[in-house]
Amino acid sequence: MGIIIKPILTEKQTVISEKFPNRYGFRVVPSANKVEIKKAIEELYGVKVESVNTMNYAGKRKSRYTKAGVISGKTSAFKKAIITLEQGESIDFFSNI
Repeated sequence: MGIIIKPILTEKQTVISEKFPNRYGFRVVPSANKVEIKKAIEELYGVKVESVNTMNYAGKRKSRYTKAGVISGKTSAFKKAIITLEQGESIDFFSNI
């Protein structure tokens, strides 16, 4: 399994990418460091990475009320990486659709 799990294509991330056209978000393996993430992005997409910012998200406790009673659970924890590419570089996620 690779370091990059999937790109983040949410509404909030799209607004960030429109404001800063060379920034992209990726969900990555929690044990990956910035150097490994930079190397994986450069190999996978063939671009030059300027910087990598990472964020760890803890899982949240969730509960809901049903006829059968209270159901409790937890969302999964994950790590997110914001990649800043060098000027003039870009990644097209939808080129092979």
